[in-house]
Amino acid sequence: MSVLFTSISDNNPVKPGDAEDLIAPLGLTIDPSESDDFHTLLAALHDCAEGVASLPDYQPTSDQARYPRENIRRPTQKEQVYGQAWAHRFLIRGNPQGGALAGKSFSLKDVIAVAGVPQLMGSDIIPSWTPTSDATVVTRILHAGADIQGTSTCENYCHSTSSFTSAQGTVENPHAPGYSAGGSTSGGAALVAGDVVDLTIGGDQGGSIRVPASFCGCVGLKPTHGRVPFTGISSGDAINDHAGPLARTVLDAAICLDVIGGYDGIDDRSLGSPAPGSTTFAANLRQSSQNLEGVRVGILKEGFDHSFVSPSVRHSVLTAAKKFQEFGASIEEVSLPDHLNGPAIWTIQQRMAGAQTLLGLNTGRRGLGMTEMESARLPWSDDRFQRAFPSTKNVLINGLYLMRNFPGLYGKAINVGRQISDKFEALFREFDVLVMPTTPIVAPKNGARGLPLDSLKPSMGLTINTAIFNVTGHPAISIPIGYAPALEDVETMLPVGMQLVGGLWKEEKILRLAHIWETKHDWKKMQFSTHTN
Repeated sequence: MSVLFTSISDNNPVKPGDAEDLIAPLGLTIDPSESDDFHTLLAALHDCAEGVASLPDYQPTSDQARYPRENIRRPTQKEQVYGQAWAHRFLIRGNPQGGALAGKSFSLKDVIAVAGVPQLMGSDIIPSWTPTSDATVVTRILHAGADIQGTSTCENYCHSTSSFTSAQGTVENPHAPGYSAGGSTSGGAALVAGDVVDLTIGGDQGGSIRVPASFCGCVGLKPTHGRVPFTGISSGDAINDHAGPLARTVLDAAICLDVIGGYDGIDDRSLGSPAPGSTTFAANLRQSSQNLEGVRVGILKEGFDHSFVSPSVRHSVLTAAKKFQEFGASIEEVSLPDHLNGPAIWTIQQRMAGAQTLLGLNTGRRGLGMTEMESARLPWSDDRFQRAFPSTKNVLINGLYLMRNFPGLYGKAINVGRQISDKFEALFREFDVLVMPTTPIVAPKNGARGLPLDSLKPSMGLTINTAIFNVTGHPAISIPIGYAPALEDVETMLPVGMQLVGGLWKEEKILRLAHIWETKHDWKKMQFSTHTN
């Protein structure tokens, strides 16, 4: 018996017939002879729940004596940059004794918990909520000597790869006002690319680090699933959750990964990660040879030949990839047709798990319960639903439809996703890295909120090469490799991102090749024509 009781409390609100009401929407009934017993069991459960709800919560301790939060505020318009890139401004000074990140400045995507700092999540569906704990990544970068200067705007509930959906306002591309900074780590990418901060910690569940890195012209690293603990970061679907750095250089991204990686004793996503502080990605880059003899680079055919990929992006990334031959690497086209199934598999996973998360129904993981956030956003009301951005409404509608009409589909998607991951792992036994465009186009013009299809159109197709690696968990990095013309105006030149993908837990390979390319080529001097084939 899972619920023990000797008597029911006098003020218990459970009434006869409540058990019947709960299962009636499922088309189920209770035999009248059993009704009283199920009423008693339900009332006992209520008393049990009241008892657990009254217990003090158990949150990680935030060391605010050592790391005080200074001048927390919503930024004035005068303080804002690139539209609305900042969510909150404050200062937390890092370890004065220094560390691997000493002298570096950070922003944090506004879904990463900072104790005492209100979190907006890019939304006005609910009032901002204030965490009492710091996310693991926050504690680690402070211990490593970095200063945190604020939280940066993210897209509405992280449900967009555009940069106009945040309820706090539009984030502008640092290279061209009016164009997208990408999402959902929109503000952080703009701040890094615009030299306002050195690094940002972002979250990537379908491309939300790599897409804005590609559009804004900075480095965006999605590590192997589970390498970086997600403790204290708002989750969509735990199997797609990744946290990682956006930086101006590959070396800075590697230094950051050394700091933030490793199991923290809380998040079961990071159970397989090495011990904190045990990786040497940055040291390996500093010591590595630029001789790539014996290194095999695969040009993923399906990543280039998709109809969404513009000719100028295809040409620029192919040209950039071939430069690895200058250092002795071999280049070969490779095909994996299952790559094209990635967006569909990701969509099923994200819609079903995403809807359950929004409804407070996602269970089955060991980690930090974001209890303050859940209390703030539940229960849903029609007023809140009407304020939601169309992408969030769509997640709820899609997820509920799939759960009702395809009840076993989530498990099937997980199985097929694992099959695709195994096929990629087989390729990585032959090739050290795979290369493809990060995004199929350069940054489009910012959209505007309107009817659902109009609101969602600017994001459609942007994750054809990124979301699959949230499904498979493989590490992927986007680096800027030049400029190409905007689709709307050939005189406007915008960054192009090249994505390098490696085998599971093989970040050192993609970091090494990305670092070599970056140090030998000035991407800001490379421009590509829109007329190339």
